[in-house]
Amino acid sequence: MDEHRAARWWRRLAAMTRKEVLQLGRDFPLLLFLLYSFSLSVYVSGVGVTMQLQNASLLVHDADHSFSSRELIHRFQLPYFRLQGEIADPREGRRRLDEGTVMVLLDIPPRFHEALAGREATAVQLLVDTTNSPQGLSAAGYAAQIVSRFGSEVGLASVGLSSTQSAIPMITSAHRVWFNPNQDETWFQSISHLLRMVTVFAVLLPAAALVREKERGTVEQLLVSPLSPLQIMLSKVLAMTAVILLCAAIALYGVMRPVFHVPMKGAAWLFFLLTGLHVFTTSGFGLVAATVTRNQAQVGMITLFLVGPMMLLSGLTTPYESMPKWVQMIMAISPLRYYIDITYGVMLKGADLDILWRPVGAMALLGGGLFGFGMWRFRRQFE
Repeated sequence: MDEHRAARWWRRLAAMTRKEVLQLGRDFPLLLFLLYSFSLSVYVSGVGVTMQLQNASLLVHDADHSFSSRELIHRFQLPYFRLQGEIADPREGRRRLDEGTVMVLLDIPPRFHEALAGREATAVQLLVDTTNSPQGLSAAGYAAQIVSRFGSEVGLASVGLSSTQSAIPMITSAHRVWFNPNQDETWFQSISHLLRMVTVFAVLLPAAALVREKERGTVEQLLVSPLSPLQIMLSKVLAMTAVILLCAAIALYGVMRPVFHVPMKGAAWLFFLLTGLHVFTTSGFGLVAATVTRNQAQVGMITLFLVGPMMLLSGLTTPYESMPKWVQMIMAISPLRYYIDITYGVMLKGADLDILWRPVGAMALLGGGLFGFGMWRFRRQFE
């Protein structure tokens, strides 16, 4: 008897899940938005957004016009700097900085070559527009490295040595880049966009499916049917999870792997399994939102309210460790916080569950709590 009851329970759940998939398939605008978000949008984010310094506009005031000044200017090259010419008056350079037409002004003083030849201390001035602070700070950092290397070579040459000789004690920095050896920014940008889209639709789709029943007046019919509240809610989550996993596969194998050559060093089945866990966990927010909204427009607003802070503060674009402690404590309830570590761990590091068990366990506990709270809210709403 119990076996027949369990089989009937699973058949009803399967029928409801199939109904949700068919219902979503009839929503052509939403399907088009899904396809765009996991295909063209991923491509645009990979090629159109860069955080590295490229083509920073450089203006030069050379008051020396010597061999040394020309050598220093020549070192500011593409792809980091783009020379836009020289000026005769430094005040024009400051005006151009104020107008925002250049980012960097290099001011070389008179007697620059003479001071270097006479082993005297000299300095150049670098003015940087840091209105765009990440790009400005990067430009200042690269410029400092160029000037420092030039000064070291001039100092060694003055005592008859070259930079390749080791006759004097020197400290050199040997870098070893792991997991992204070419420092390809398209890997980071495309993966980050995939995580954003998975999180957005994990909240939006289950909530919209549940609110759609309210708008059409069919939720009461479902409640008086032989279906339990768990079957009603779980069917929507399972259907939308399957759709999101299919879209994630399109993004991964249709754009990220063939276009950007993003690796999958870990097991693909583990990535999709944990992505499904993240969707299930995040959908708890959507189910709770569906119990306090009346139409799909309100669901969209609630989704923006929930997902916006999650994406900004979970460490997707800025390091999680650099945030204030109270923000880190609040973001402990964000599933995206753990999904970021899981995704980069599986895709780029080849990590397995023996390494990722902490974020996986935290996300599983969080998912159970959120889904249970959403089901409790759903029961209370119709008691």
